[in-house]
Amino acid sequence: MFTALEKTGLICLSILSYKLARTLVPWIYCNFLGPMLKPKIKFKSMGKWAVVTGATDGVGKAYALALAKEGMDIVLISRTMEKLENVAKEIETVANVQTKVIQADFTGGPEIFDSIEKQLLGLEVGVLVNNVGMSYPYPEYFLNVNDGGKLFTDIVHCNVHSVTGMCRIVMPAMVERKKGVVINISSTAALIPSPMLAVYAASKAFIEKFSTDLSSEYASQNIVIQSVAPGYVATNMSKIKKSAWMAPSPATFVDSALKTVGVTSHTTGYYPHSLLVATVDILKSICTPMTVKIIMGQMRNIRSRALKRVAVK
Repeated sequence: MFTALEKTGLICLSILSYKLARTLVPWIYCNFLGPMLKPKIKFKSMGKWAVVTGATDGVGKAYALALAKEGMDIVLISRTMEKLENVAKEIETVANVQTKVIQADFTGGPEIFDSIEKQLLGLEVGVLVNNVGMSYPYPEYFLNVNDGGKLFTDIVHCNVHSVTGMCRIVMPAMVERKKGVVINISSTAALIPSPMLAVYAASKAFIEKFSTDLSSEYASQNIVIQSVAPGYVATNMSKIKKSAWMAPSPATFVDSALKTVGVTSHTTGYYPHSLLVATVDILKSICTPMTVKIIMGQMRNIRSRALKRVAVK
């Protein structure tokens, strides 16, 4: 016979084991078993062209190159024509595919979408990668952000309106053909406490929710919609110059992320980043205020280093 204390202990252990299994089994499937066992999506079969926003640097450029190597022709959308032309030449050389460049500044407001739609007219777009985005120059208190009114408006235009606008343009033809892939780039900032990046994190949280509900609406039309929430990647935006295990190169990150398309609708794209999110979730379950305090301290340290660099300049 078990004592009352032993019964309580067994119940607690059972609940803990159940919660651990609910978390661990999907994590193993999404990051390892699914990509290995599930047939890989043939992106080229979705349509002739892939459209990538924010395509001239970092993660966007890596997606463009990877999809070109899958045999897709690539539409590159970004704001700097010289960079667009250089990346287009690189892709044509590396992958022997067609490219098309569209110059667009997504901070410009909704009027840019009419121009983009006209330039995409007649193209069979099978894959859309909504990658373009912007953040704070460094972590900062909401009321202390330099020229915050403009920056916050630009962030909402670039991170939120770009996603809804591009989906509105590209998805109707996908629905008509009953096939297509939409990849929306979010951020781990949307999944964990992100003080001092409040507007950026909130804009990325929009992408998570939007992608979830859009997937529910169009799954019956065979449209694969995925949100990808990376942690740090060695890009100009993150200001990380050298890649590492927790901050991979864009190519390493995208190679990992593309393997999860069709496996899961939500992913960090790179399993070490999912470990980071899981660690924060565990800490939050123990003590949320303590977790937020730890992250806040890290943000303050990053802010202090950034302000010192600004002062030196």
